[in-house]
Amino acid sequence: MPNIQVLDPHVADLIAAGEVVERPASVVKELLENAIDAGASAVTVEIAHGGMSLIRVTDDGCGIPADQAPTAFLRHATSKISTERDLEAIGTLGFRGEALAAISAVSRVELLTRTGGEALGTALAVEAGEVVGREEAGCPKGTAMTVRELFYNTPARLKFMKKDTAEGAAVFAVVQRTALSHPELSVKFIRDGKQELLTPGDGQLKSAVYAVMGRDIALGLLPVKGSGEGMDVEGFASLPACCRGSRGYQHFFVNGRYVKSRLMTAAVEEAYKNQRMVGKFPGCVIHLAVSPAQVDVNVHPTKTEVKFQREQAVFAAVYHAVLSALDRDHTRPQAAIPGVKPSDTVTPNQASLPLNDGAKTLAGTQFMPAARFKPLGGAEPAVRPQPPAPAKPAPAPQGRGKADSPFQWVEPLPEVRAEPRAGGKGPPPAKAEPGRPAPAPIREEQPARGPAPAEKGGPAPIQPASEEKASPAPEEEPWVVRGELFRTYVVVEQGDKALLIDKHAAHERANFDRLKAEDYQPMVQELLTPVTLAPPPEELEILLGQGELLARFGFEVEQYGGNALAVRSAPDYLDAGDIEEALGGLARRLRLAGAADPSSARDELLHTMACKAAIKGGWRSGREELEEVARLVMSGAVKYCPHGRPVAIELTKKQLEKQFRRA
Repeated sequence: MPNIQVLDPHVADLIAAGEVVERPASVVKELLENAIDAGASAVTVEIAHGGMSLIRVTDDGCGIPADQAPTAFLRHATSKISTERDLEAIGTLGFRGEALAAISAVSRVELLTRTGGEALGTALAVEAGEVVGREEAGCPKGTAMTVRELFYNTPARLKFMKKDTAEGAAVFAVVQRTALSHPELSVKFIRDGKQELLTPGDGQLKSAVYAVMGRDIALGLLPVKGSGEGMDVEGFASLPACCRGSRGYQHFFVNGRYVKSRLMTAAVEEAYKNQRMVGKFPGCVIHLAVSPAQVDVNVHPTKTEVKFQREQAVFAAVYHAVLSALDRDHTRPQAAIPGVKPSDTVTPNQASLPLNDGAKTLAGTQFMPAARFKPLGGAEPAVRPQPPAPAKPAPAPQGRGKADSPFQWVEPLPEVRAEPRAGGKGPPPAKAEPGRPAPAPIREEQPARGPAPAEKGGPAPIQPASEEKASPAPEEEPWVVRGELFRTYVVVEQGDKALLIDKHAAHERANFDRLKAEDYQPMVQELLTPVTLAPPPEELEILLGQGELLARFGFEVEQYGGNALAVRSAPDYLDAGDIEEALGGLARRLRLAGAADPSSARDELLHTMACKAAIKGGWRSGREELEEVARLVMSGAVKYCPHGRPVAIELTKKQLEKQFRRA
């Protein structure tokens, strides 16, 4: 048996360094945290060759006293904690006392520092953890830490480094996250002699967001703010139409510390439920302020993972703050015509910041998010349109019947108002065309939400902050339905813009919200002949193991042979040919959300039912149907279909005039 022995201190330092310093980005993160803890108001990060040959972090913080400079490079040497009780409520970014020791163990380090009370500063040189030079030096107040030849004495780690471009990109990401975490800090980043980032450090998160993420992304963000349960949530979240194909644009911060939190990610994405497209993820910059005693940051050497004492309260805080922001928003995507640049609109978030042209791309179609943010806590005024006298119907082209025209103009429409009709009843249902079923009646509902994630008896929903008084929103302009395009899109005119409303998507969402609000329970129909299907093995196992849950949804299934299912009953709204597709979608939802979240699986069935009962594109709709669809959208009751697609886009008069060379 090998002898047990105490490791050489240098070897121990190299092992410890491997836990803290994985790559150049790790070094930059630790040095930036030290600068912030030192009270810096400005910091400059310079790198060369991806940080492998040079990293220099310069700050204007408090500096290190001359007699303490060598001590700073010893393991477990720190000025941030002194007793075990300090670990119960950590209020600084760094506290382990390992960063400088770990960095100096695998590189050559030069320190230049001076405090405000010293006439001269201190220059210190450290190699492989050993001080090799020390002298007085003239320098400004603060600290400049230079790291050269990273991993020069650990070739085993060096061979795992990526190309300079990849390592440099990782460093840049750390710098960007630091700028977003502390908007009061002016951050400059220089790579290979070229400045790539400069934030104003004015304390405004919106300024840091614009500088880091760019105008195009920032215009697609909504302000988020809420407080309650001893927690504050503030930041920005993307419009549902501006969600991205990955979670790379999600940034979470707890007490100014960047964290990777599945809990906060789940809370944000739950708020977007039934508002974002499948496969798209919201972007966000979310700051959570909570008592340091309620969060444990000492669970990982890199301090990017945390544990919350009250996870349920944190989930509810983030969820309700983001959901409130989404509910306050009434913007719509704008159609982007090739060759026509949408006009820039200066919003409160754009004040004194440069504007760059750009457009969003969603599902192959270009959209520009409407550049208007609602004031925090503000409510959208009721729409009281007073449309002008209806226009005469356009005559059908010669030699072409009205039924054959791709642009179906309806008869002159009466005045369309957004107020509820007398008695709260809508118009009589439109008659069905021969050969197609009558659509389900459209009911004007406010969007229904699923149950709050908090359990019964849990924390109350977080309330939107009311510190900032919202300026009154302008009165909505009158609007009028002008007709229907391709028997699919309702054409609404409002001031100097036209809206194209997808009647199927809008009606589907209205049906979905109504079914959820009414807690719809389907009628169960016995099938004369069982429907057999052979789902993939993973889905088969899920469906067989969730018989009780399926029964609640109206399905009775049993195993048929070795790898097949027999469906003996199904909800009444499903045709036999739709059962396989519905069960497949249900199984996929259960696999992603888990059996512990049956509401997610139920939504999948309600999607199917709402879709089946909705007006279809291509059907001829009566004027009452068009009016009701327009009213749902123009009132803000319907904004996105259950799958997250927008139900309406805007086309401005200015865009059309440019196409016709009138502007």
